[in-house]
Amino acid sequence: MKSQQSGFTLVEIAIVLVIIGLLLGGILKGQELINSAKVKNLANDFRTIPTYIYGFQDKYKALPGDDALASTHVNGATNATTPATSQGNGVINGNWNTTTNTDESFLFWQHVRLANLAAGPTAVADADYIPKNGVGGKIGVSSATGAQLQISGMSGTYQICSEGILGKFVKQLDTQMDDGNTASGSMRAVAGGSALGTAATTTATIDDATSYTVCYVF
Repeated sequence: MKSQQSGFTLVEIAIVLVIIGLLLGGILKGQELINSAKVKNLANDFRTIPTYIYGFQDKYKALPGDDALASTHVNGATNATTPATSQGNGVINGNWNTTTNTDESFLFWQHVRLANLAAGPTAVADADYIPKNGVGGKIGVSSATGAQLQISGMSGTYQICSEGILGKFVKQLDTQMDDGNTASGSMRAVAGGSALGTAATTTATIDDATSYTVCYVF
């Protein structure tokens, strides 16, 4: 007596392959949308922070962080004391990533938050005081003076730097906001953890899976 063998028909196999293809396509499209949303959030940081500076200037005729009368202008604000005697000179002194809570660049965040220009904690000891970008890296701002420049050769009045950004997002950011070249223009990138004054990393050497610090001058 013959045993009967059963299996999938070509039509059934084709249907399964089509379903797998649709599922993979959906997953890839979903990941693409997630990545686009991350880049959009990162770009919004660079676009929003200048409005804090201009808004504060418009209200108080001074720069947030550098305002020598911050405690008078904004209830609860702390006046910066470092660098000494530099307050009110029209420069946001201090490194963009400073951890010294008396620096102008550190107190920048307290001043703009107390002025109702930005959201976030105003107590300098708060664990969440320093803002984070959409991928969890720190964001900072300072005047774009030579000693404070994160990336050498950049020219502008202020710099905004954002760390912990993967290379694949760095390239998309630069294309969206600047000239598409991570070593020229108003937006540039360096390897994460680089010292101040480091030369920018060229687009050709940006690794998609490596974290970078991106700076924008305006």
